Amino acid sequence: MTPQEKTDDELIAMCREGDEIGYAGLYKKYSKSVYNSIHRFVLHTADAEDILQETFVSVFRDITQLDHVLNVGAWVKRIAVNKSISHLRKSKIQFSDLVFTEIEAEQDYNIQQDRLFENRLEDVKTAISQLPDGYRSVVTLYVYEKLSHEEIGKMLGISANTVRTHYHRAKKKILVTLKNKSYHE
Repeated sequence: MTPQEKTDDELIAMCREGDEIGYAGLYKKYSKSVYNSIHRFVLHTADAEDILQETFVSVFRDITQLDHVLNVGAWVKRIAVNKSISHLRKSKIQFSDLVFTEIEAEQDYNIQQDRLFENRLEDVKTAISQLPDGYRSVVTLYVYEKLSHEEIGKMLGISANTVRTHYHRAKKKILVTLKNKSYHE
């Protein structure tokens, strides 16, 4: 049986026994998706690769404590996201509390904007990558990692209202980028 055919539990057991095949199997199984999550936060490839390695060092260091984790992939990805956010903080990216108003949220949201997002996925991904780090982090956690505003706020050390504000402002910037691209095409 190849490492790819083994279950997470089997690979973890191999890691606990010090078997290199277990480590390689877990890395191969999760490294690509984890790297993609990291790269959504940290656009510089070398930094994203460093964070990926740091993530797996932490995973393998803590593998003996991995008894009650139901989803190994989600656990690894959560470590990667936390390391990505720490990297951004060390880079002096500050997540500041901003005033959020319901009027602002209502103005930013309409059905036409949502259709624009659906039809131009690649353009949206490019626009997201061009956002300031703080906004990109919120969008990434909300859209790709499927975290709630409250969970994102806890991770970033800001209020849920601030997360909503960042998200809506990021959405607005994405729309402007998309409209400008359409105008120039």
